[in-house]
Amino acid sequence: MKRSIALAVTLASGFALSAAAQTLPVPTAAPAGPIKIAVIAFQVAVAQTNEGQRNFADLQKKYEPKEAQLKALNDDVEALKKQLQAQGDKLSDAERASRAKTIEDKDKQLQRSAEDTRNDFQSEMQELYNTLASKVYDVLAGYAQQQGYTLVLDVAQQQNPVLYANESSNITKQIIDAYNVKSGVPAPPPAPASAAPAAPRPAAKPPVAH
Repeated sequence: MKRSIALAVTLASGFALSAAAQTLPVPTAAPAGPIKIAVIAFQVAVAQTNEGQRNFADLQKKYEPKEAQLKALNDDVEALKKQLQAQGDKLSDAERASRAKTIEDKDKQLQRSAEDTRNDFQSEMQELYNTLASKVYDVLAGYAQQQGYTLVLDVAQQQNPVLYANESSNITKQIIDAYNVKSGVPAPPPAPASAAPAAPRPAAKPPVAH
């Protein structure tokens, strides 16, 4: 059942969920003057804001007790399997069948609990991401207008049309810094290397501005 408990372990993978497919607003008319383009890894920017790191760490802590429960249940199932394997030839058919049924029931409970935990975590993670992404996008839109950018492309998309971009056109860090200033959320303390969450997998598009 190590495969089942792995469902809970992956909860600490970071902002790796895909957000709903959304697109940047398209200008209704061609802007006057030279075109100025910037690129951003939008999902990475959202995840690496101080607020994003804090919210994700809080969510991880919230699910730690559930992960511990799943691990304990998994360990129980594995122990029962080993006992049955070691003592099976000494047991009556009825006792062997009874123990096998107990293991099967606990196994199903583990599968259901792990699946429910994963779904609950993903749902809360998606909600956290979408809420924060909308606020980060507002900062992005304001920054782009301030700096005179005609177009901002998200280089974190899976089907990314950007083949080359000069590093000076990448405004990911600027948006992170600008949002941190606006939110007022302090930077989290550095975590030990072994406890640091995995880097977010770029997959999400920024929300539509309203």
